[in-house]
Amino acid sequence: MELSEIIPHIEVLIFASDKPLTSLDIVELINNSFGFLEERISLDQVETAVEGIREKYNAEFYPFEVRESGGGWQFLTKKDFHKTIAQLNGDKFLKRLSNAALETLAIIAYKQPITKGEIEAIRGVNSDYSIQKLLEKELVLISGRNEQMPGKPLVYATSKTFMDYFGINNASDLPKIKEVLAEQLVEATIIKPEDFTDKPIAEAISDGFIEANINTVVAEGDISNISENNTQ
Repeated sequence: MELSEIIPHIEVLIFASDKPLTSLDIVELINNSFGFLEERISLDQVETAVEGIREKYNAEFYPFEVRESGGGWQFLTKKDFHKTIAQLNGDKFLKRLSNAALETLAIIAYKQPITKGEIEAIRGVNSDYSIQKLLEKELVLISGRNEQMPGKPLVYATSKTFMDYFGINNASDLPKIKEVLAEQLVEATIIKPEDFTDKPIAEAISDGFIEANINTVVAEGDISNISENNTQ
């Protein structure tokens, strides 16, 4: 089949599916649909066709796009229209996770698979309620038991719903802790001699003005003068 013939079938599959479809899923579904054809479509053909579909819907003309999220391809509305479509979903978009639930979710996401005891050791508080809420929202799931620990406790991991909700395909797509912390670093303020006076630097130093000014500020424990001068 030519790509021009394949593309409409891929579009309709992604549009009609109630879950993200991988490229391999699409290959299988289309080949099943056209089983009588001798020439079956390949993964390369599907991936090329999907790239064309993505490029098509990336145009400003369309309010939605085809994006890989939650482990497969989906039609998703573009973020510019979030407030508009939120009206159709009422409280669903207004319900937010509590800080405790967010802490628990972050720990599971970065440490999975992890037991409840390990989560509580990190948080320092009981996490029964938070875990239960995350399970109800299907953001986490029970992925098995830790056979090496006494009592073989349940272990938790993030779900496909979690990946879909946050627009990622697997845990490795999560931002690295280092990157998050790097964004929060604050550069130190560099104080220069000219911040203390309007006089030429050589003249101020020879008059002893700069040294006296700094000593006075430090002795009085008031650094507001330094900050104010430095921000002018």
